[in-house]
Amino acid sequence: MPTTSDLEPTNPIKSEWEWIDQRSAIGGDRTVQRLFTGGAWLEGPAYFSAGRYLVFSDIPNDRILRWDEVTNQVGVFRHPAGYTNGHTVDNQGRLVSCEHGTRRVSRTEHDGRVVTLANEYGGKRLNSPNDVVVARDGSIYFTDPAYGIDTDYEGFAAKSEIGACHLFRISPEGELSIAADDFDRPNGLAFRPDESQLLVVDSERGHIRSFDVSDGTLRGGDVVIEDSGGADGIRFDNAGRLWTATHDGLRIYTPDLQLIGRLHLPEVAANLCFGGPKLNQLFITATTTLYTLRVKATGAR
Repeated sequence: MPTTSDLEPTNPIKSEWEWIDQRSAIGGDRTVQRLFTGGAWLEGPAYFSAGRYLVFSDIPNDRILRWDEVTNQVGVFRHPAGYTNGHTVDNQGRLVSCEHGTRRVSRTEHDGRVVTLANEYGGKRLNSPNDVVVARDGSIYFTDPAYGIDTDYEGFAAKSEIGACHLFRISPEGELSIAADDFDRPNGLAFRPDESQLLVVDSERGHIRSFDVSDGTLRGGDVVIEDSGGADGIRFDNAGRLWTATHDGLRIYTPDLQLIGRLHLPEVAANLCFGGPKLNQLFITATTTLYTLRVKATGAR
């Protein structure tokens, strides 16, 4: 498997920023670094501050990879890995994962045990959990489209038992419920920094919706970005700006969700996260490659 030591020293590429209004420009490093290349479809980056490492999924190859910040090397974290897609870090520093192959949401405990958090609803198996976030109160929201059961490419082909694609919530007590049920293919999701709203991508409809959050209940669901550019994973920075992984790289929006800029990449971007000691380092999974650069923004904690 290729690692950074296998790449040529000239692996950085120029940062191609495009700003609609230069007064809103954020910018950052003049180059984008390739930390790893050779995946089939990379997804789900999640940064662990305590360990100074990043995990991310290579879905068709059924493995979770791990980039070490100290050694700058990439190795296999878990294989087989249940065809994992999205990951996040919970409030106790544990890895929470969406697994296409096992059709579940799992958590990796500090001792390495992998436990199931949700795999069925109403006695019917989930489709293929896709992306996940954890709220401050410990509740977990995840999307459940059917990409992992559509074919054998990202999981195992099967018919949907639930018959629809929902946004789910796991309460702090472990109870699973449908948080919203009017999606075609719910995908990436992210809380605003104050957790007053949860934004969710509907990939099939090509837009992004916003839900008001109150005591674990979602209300509203209005479309707030009509044309997402093929958005997949999304994240907020601590200034309330929205960063989205799209077909042409990244798109950046103001807190009131006006498009202000793009970061162009040579591959379709699937997901992103903030990390590094200052949370100002962007990690981007884009088709075959894990990219990174430091930006003049800090990820929402």
